[in-house]
Amino acid sequence: MSTEVKVPTLGESVTEATIGEWLKQPGEAVTLDEPIASLETDKVAIDVTAPAAGVLGAHLAKAGDNVTVGAVIATIEDSVPAAGNEPVAARKEKPVEPASHTLPKAATEAARQTDAAVLSPAVRRAVLEHGIDPATITGTGKDGRITREDVIAAAQAKESAPPPAKETAAPASAPADAPAAGERREERVRMTRLRQTIARRLKEAQENAALLTTFNDCDMTAVIEARNRYKDLFEKKHGVRLGFMGFFAKAACLALKDVPAVNAYIEGNEIVYHDYVDISVAVSAPNGLVTPVVRDADKLSFAGIEKAIGDYGKAAREGTLKLEDLKGGTFTISNGGVFGSLMSTPIINPPQSAVLGLHRIEDRPVVRGGEIVIRPMMYLALSYDHRIIDGREAVTALKAIKDAIEDPTRILIDL
Repeated sequence: MSTEVKVPTLGESVTEATIGEWLKQPGEAVTLDEPIASLETDKVAIDVTAPAAGVLGAHLAKAGDNVTVGAVIATIEDSVPAAGNEPVAARKEKPVEPASHTLPKAATEAARQTDAAVLSPAVRRAVLEHGIDPATITGTGKDGRITREDVIAAAQAKESAPPPAKETAAPASAPADAPAAGERREERVRMTRLRQTIARRLKEAQENAALLTTFNDCDMTAVIEARNRYKDLFEKKHGVRLGFMGFFAKAACLALKDVPAVNAYIEGNEIVYHDYVDISVAVSAPNGLVTPVVRDADKLSFAGIEKAIGDYGKAAREGTLKLEDLKGGTFTISNGGVFGSLMSTPIINPPQSAVLGLHRIEDRPVVRGGEIVIRPMMYLALSYDHRIIDGREAVTALKAIKDAIEDPTRILIDL
């Protein structure tokens, strides 16, 4: 008797996904609720879990295939098929891994044998890519879970470790697949569904919106001093680090209340205004940039904002973000400064009408009181849809954010 493995419900209005990878192969034992495949939707990766314990039968779809909700993509048999009695579909569709992606057998087996409930799709993928035995990694995530960063750190440590002593003086032979001297190689990699969606949405934003960017610079002295003074007490009381994003999120909330158009969007022939602020915060995920939403940021405390951002960042790295985490959002904050960006023109996240771009902090000479002094400065960029936001409104909003950062007391007294 066999049990069908079907594509689960993917979320509101999401009817299709792409099979990113099979985590179990035909003939392998599976347990109830064990992840056996990873699906890529337009926004996040989702595991398909085993509806019953047994042995995985046929793959009825290949990695890279598009599948719809409710489609049968595999079967689970009650016992191991006898030799020669393997399902026809399984015999025909045995996956063939490209030679360039061949991994050490030990690493592959270790990744498969490790408790799948502990490793997220992103971590499993990193384990296989780097050929690392997860049993040798100490997890730094919640409850000791292994994160993608743990795998990468282990891989880097492995690469930097000195080579084992050679038993003989005979020169080692070159790997069979080593490129010849001077050979130029190429590799073609299928775009993930998420990357395709990002590409399409960014292009649509450029084509449909009248994009314009206004800039300003911001003296970070006051925020840096406040953070240095209170960060230890803040973390001790709230259990979360005090970062810069909390200040900018609060400053943005003040600005958006003063200039409602920056927190609105166009829908048909109407402008939709919001009396709340849901801030989409751009964070890096294994397959690209995602923007989970900090809801009611205008009503949250600094600790609430910092905790939400921290939790989303960790979930993005581990590949555990949910679809509902990405829905909505009335304004976006993107921080290219963490990667060293000095200045940029961010693109809005439709249907939103504005995005705030943060950049790296660097000491620069500025004039204060008629004297040239050195201050930690950051360039701010506000990209906006000129169809709904006038230049005066955009500049006013960005200036309000600058003023609140340079004098954080404004945030406390709602000025």
